[in-house]
Amino acid sequence: MDSVGLFILLILMFFQFTAAPAAEEITWTYTGLVGQSEWSAYFPECGGTSQSPVDVATTQTKYDPGLTAVTPLGYSQHGNKPFTLYNNGHTVVIELPEWMGLGGLPWLFTAVQMHLHWGSGGPSHGGSEHTVNGLSADAELHVVHYNSELYPNLSAAMTQRDGLAVLGILIVTGEETNQAFNSILNYLSRIRHADQKVFIPAFDVQSLLPKDLGRYYRYNGSLTTPPCYQSVIWTLFHERVQISKAQLLKLETILYSSKAEEADRMLLQDNYRTTQPLNHRVVFTSFSAESWKEFSSGEVTAIVIGVMCGCVGLAVVIRFIVKTIRTKEPEKGQEKKQDMALNSTSEPEKKEEPSPQTEP
Repeated sequence: MDSVGLFILLILMFFQFTAAPAAEEITWTYTGLVGQSEWSAYFPECGGTSQSPVDVATTQTKYDPGLTAVTPLGYSQHGNKPFTLYNNGHTVVIELPEWMGLGGLPWLFTAVQMHLHWGSGGPSHGGSEHTVNGLSADAELHVVHYNSELYPNLSAAMTQRDGLAVLGILIVTGEETNQAFNSILNYLSRIRHADQKVFIPAFDVQSLLPKDLGRYYRYNGSLTTPPCYQSVIWTLFHERVQISKAQLLKLETILYSSKAEEADRMLLQDNYRTTQPLNHRVVFTSFSAESWKEFSSGEVTAIVIGVMCGCVGLAVVIRFIVKTIRTKEPEKGQEKKQDMALNSTSEPEKKEEPSPQTEP
């Protein structure tokens, strides 16, 4: 190869390595210049046709009797080794030991980590990534596993269509404190800034899950953050988990997406992706419509309005009947008084008539 050809080759190699930064080097966010509306420009798979999260329209799901209950393996056997709690600038991550896994799927999956998504308590009242009939929950927990039967590690599995399995748990708020979630929330103050890590006492991971692991929604989707690999078998549980309003407030207000050395502190809030089109996909259910009936928000509104109209109509009918009875009672009383008056005047007249004379 002559010197000119070598020079051109070196120029091409230079542009190949410097024209665009590697995907791992791009700092993405949920809003802003590299916000979720721009992800596909930097991470092509984020514009794919099998993206997550999705809205589960229960009237369009399909019952699959072959879907059995998922089986957490070793979730309660946490041992004495502490867990690692980590603020990665996008969420709070709890790294899980490799002996934890997931059964009830075509392959054995090994646990890797779990993390949370939440809102900001604003008027949009979002927080969860998946929605059901268009309605969001207050937060969502994801437990991530990789296919350890087919692939040696998470990195190899995450780019394969059958590489990952993620459990999605919708979280709502109530009055009672969920002590299981305090195993995470009580230590958030130690990782307030991005890139901070801390060891926390190990705990029973299964205590974070709903009691009913047999009813869920299943579909093929993707990671909900860049690089958005379409490699996830999603299991979204039907039953919600409840935490207190104070617990949700702590989750929404204590963490920063900025690093400790940065002057401008940015609260870590609204770290959820908007729902993506289903396109060609079908959401399957492990339970039949006959066993559990759900209504959309429109159906609920129609039912409430129908019941209210029915109650108003019934009240009008009852009022009309009562009013009719009350108006008829005085009329009957007046007629009775008139009859009594006539009877009283006719009796003296009968007494004044002469008695008939007998023949001599």
